[in-house]
Amino acid sequence: MLNRIILIGRLTRDPELRYVPSGQPVASFTLAVDRPFVNQQGERATDFIDIVAWRKLAEQVTQHLSKGRLVAVEGRLQIRSYETQDGQKRKVAEVVADGVRFLDRKTPAPAGTAEPAVAEPAAEAEGSDHEDDVPF
Repeated sequence: MLNRIILIGRLTRDPELRYVPSGQPVASFTLAVDRPFVNQQGERATDFIDIVAWRKLAEQVTQHLSKGRLVAVEGRLQIRSYETQDGQKRKVAEVVADGVRFLDRKTPAPAGTAEPAVAEPAAEAEGSDHEDDVPF
């Protein structure tokens, strides 16, 4: 069996970093991915896909990525269920990233700032199966 996802898209917001009770960092963000075809009106639809990264990858993503950045995300699809505080059952589909490649360059920083305008290297994470540790 195989559960492998590769997506290329742009971040819709800055990544959000949290820590689960065990102390592991987890970052979440949403990726806007254009569909490869146009609809009857000649427009290209976009899917908004939730991404979760753990451990070192979570910290790297939070440090280097921001809204609008173009990235390739590689990982696996995870469907999990939870119950809301009012007792309703919900399902969430998300991609658990185990690799993120930064595909564009940061825009140059204004003169006098220390941020370099270079592309970051690909980030790899250790495997993670922490479905029970998801903080949301």
